[in-house]
Order: sequence, then C-alpha cells, then structure tokens
Amino acid sequence: MGIKSLLPGPLGFGTAPLGNMFRSIPDEEATATVEAAWNQGIRYFDTAPFYGAGLSELRLGEVLADRPRDQYVLSTKVGRVILDELEDPADRDLGEKGGLFEHGRANKMVDLYTADAALRSIEDSLKRLRTDRLDIVWVHDVAQDFHGDDWLAVYETARTGAFRVLQNLRDEGVIKAWGLGVNRVEPIELTLDLDEPKPDAFLLAGRYTLLDHNRSLQRLLPAATAQDIDMVVGGPYSSGILAGGRHFEYQKAPADIIAKVERIKELAAAHGVSIKAAALQFALAHPATAAVVPGATRPSRIAEDVAALKESVPAAFWTALRDEQLIAADAPTPTA
Repeated sequence: MGIKSLLPGPLGFGTAPLGNMFRSIPDEEATATVEAAWNQGIRYFDTAPFYGAGLSELRLGEVLADRPRDQYVLSTKVGRVILDELEDPADRDLGEKGGLFEHGRANKMVDLYTADAALRSIEDSLKRLRTDRLDIVWVHDVAQDFHGDDWLAVYETARTGAFRVLQNLRDEGVIKAWGLGVNRVEPIELTLDLDEPKPDAFLLAGRYTLLDHNRSLQRLLPAATAQDIDMVVGGPYSSGILAGGRHFEYQKAPADIIAKVERIKELAAAHGVSIKAAALQFALAHPATAAVVPGATRPSRIAEDVAALKESVPAAFWTALRDEQLIAADAPTPTA
C-alpha cells in the first residue's frame, strides 16, 4: 500500500479553483495556470467532477491532452454524477460549503456513491479529461460537512458501493490506487479500521495545516503510518488564508483565525521565512504525508509554491511557533 512510489514528487497541483471557486475565472487564465504548473515541473494533478460541475476537469483536460500521458499522474474523484439537466449553481445544497462553486457550470450535480454511479462517474471524467486512464481515484466528501447527520448512511453506501468498485479496479490494474478525498478526519478513521476493502492512501483537505492539525495527530496519522497508508494534504493554505487570501474553511475567515495568521506571519518575517514555505513544509514534515496539492488560479502562484519548497526554514522558527502554542508540541517539523 501507499502511493509515494507512484507520485512524481512532493508537490502537486490541486485544481479546485479551476472550477470557478469563489470567482469566475477566464478560460485563458485557467489554461495559463495549468501550463505554468507543467512548465514548473509539476506532474501530479488532482481534480474532481464537483469542481464547477465538471469545469475543472474540462479545463485540465484541455491542457494535458497535449502532454504525454505517461509523464504525469492524474487523480479525480467519485461520489457525484454530473447531468445534462441544468440548475442554478447558487441554489445547490452543499452543506457547510454553500455557494462554493456558484460560478461553475450550471449542470445538475447528484450525490451518488453506489457501485454503478462510481463507474459512470469515472467514464464521464475520462471524457472530460480527454484521457484513457486514471491513476488514483478518491471517494469524495463522505463526511459531515456535506451530509450532516446523514453522513454515516452515505458512508455506508460508499463502503458497499464505490469502495469495492475502486478496490476491484485497482486489483485489476485499471487504476493504480484509491482512497477517500475528504475534509474531515472521521471517515478516514473509520476506513482505517476496516478489514476490507483497504485503500492505498487518503486525500485530506484542510485538516493537516498550520492552523488545524491537532485532531489528525491524535489518531489518524499514527494509524495511517502504522498501516503504511499515505496521506496527500489538500488545502495546505487553509482555503487561502495562509497565502494572502481571506477565506478559511471555504468561508470568510473569522477574527480569531485572522489574528493567529497575523502572529504566524510576524514570526515568519522575524526569521526570514515566507508563510507559504512554512505552510507547505509543515504539512510535508509528517512521515505519513506523500504530497501537498495547493490550488491556484494565477500562473505566478505556481512559481511561489515551487520556491516555497526549496526555501530554508530555520529550526528557531518552529521553536517559536511551539513556544507560543501556534503548533502542537508533538507536530513533526522539517528540522526537528
């Protein structure tokens, strides 16, 4: 198990913003951003039908179709089927993430985690991505933030449906790996306790960042390490607040989070560290982490991410964060 040998490096590109997350992005800007990622050497791309009702997949596929397929790793997700029927994107019920893709395509999205729906979702994604195969498939958002009190029932449908289909596809060599792509630790903890089926990795968004990592450190990451199951960290900038944005948890950041970020920025400046470097290198320091997949909609942001990984971060900076209880005392850091 694990996907570290499959991934081309520690930095991937998360394409949720290409689905017009938060704002309407011109096609030219989206294309230039994907091309910038390629030109900067990034060869792992993560997407999902959910991102703008297929818009992210379409935009990513437009660029990657001209690249040799064996030179990059591609992951997408199942759990939502995109229909030809239209709806108002602003009226969608997205649980805690209301309005997230209100600027995306108007195609209706249906939550479906059955076996048949997973196979249909994969077939549709292959068409939008203009490719003949997927490397990794994640089961998307089987958690409380989208399904509320019904999330365990949704999870059970996925366990007996999408999970088993993906494991069969992996065992048959159709895909190389599968797992969950979620914003909460609980569904991953449940899955780690299963005897069967067994995933290869998880994509965990927003739960192992400078701003939110305590819960993951308690049980999830030790269990994943013990089972040799890798973690891909999504949302390492906590929806943008750690990269100069104004959002946290996909909504406007509250005052306490803004204050915490400002203090981290002050300490980073005092030690000559960029906050992007702090965020990415912190997420990658845990032995379970196989890669980080920050998102971007502007080409210049890609170069910043690449530079952030190469930046030297002094041990004194991490000590300062621990001393002020801005990171957990037991959180691994690059120099500790």
